[in-house]
Amino acid sequence: METTIVLPGDDIPKSALPTGTGKKKTLTLGPGLRHTPPDTVTATIAGALVTDNKKNAASVESNTGRYLPFTGDLVIATVNGSAAENFNCLLTPNTPAATLPHLAFESATKKTRPQLPPNSLVYCRVASAGKDLPSELTCVDPSTGKAEGLGLLKGGMVFNVSLGMARRMLAARGGITLLQTIGAKIGFEVTVGRNGLVHVDGGNVKTTLAIGQAIQEVDNAALGDEAQKKLAATTLKYC
Repeated sequence: METTIVLPGDDIPKSALPTGTGKKKTLTLGPGLRHTPPDTVTATIAGALVTDNKKNAASVESNTGRYLPFTGDLVIATVNGSAAENFNCLLTPNTPAATLPHLAFESATKKTRPQLPPNSLVYCRVASAGKDLPSELTCVDPSTGKAEGLGLLKGGMVFNVSLGMARRMLAARGGITLLQTIGAKIGFEVTVGRNGLVHVDGGNVKTTLAIGQAIQEVDNAALGDEAQKKLAATTLKYC
């Protein structure tokens, strides 16, 4: 992925947009971009222009703005309730509820569909997102029909981070120095949602809290690699 800073009203040059290296040839515009025929693409918010050549997609992300669902995003959803065929889920306090079909889980049937009480945390992928309809979520990979790591998140704690930090942690080459350094010493699990939520499970409350707060410090203080290594050493003392 490549990143460029844009302002509202900026016309995006063709050279800054993905050319599509995968099977998808049609350019997909996500939140923060508007298409004006025949071929003008304009930024509608200030932030980072994020492009993905493999998906042939582009969007604008702002750390200060609210999360806008985009098809394909990995998100951490909070179950708010259940209807006849769907779970009603919240992605952020400021966005409309999304729907998660009862059958959108690996091997789920009408008889074996999961029972998720309110406030359950679920790792999902945005299956569809639009202006006029609620976003739809899924916990299966459409290409395999398998969960592929999606589903109910058990134990651990959830921490808020900026949208930019979430994107950084989900980047293709993944990870941040802090987690790589800590991970060389102890085991833990981190699940990142593009909606600015990070789920951490360190096996116990003390470790989970220490790692989660360290991630937030990297985000809030914009720590570089060397500072992250020092923070990792300090964090390990509390794990």
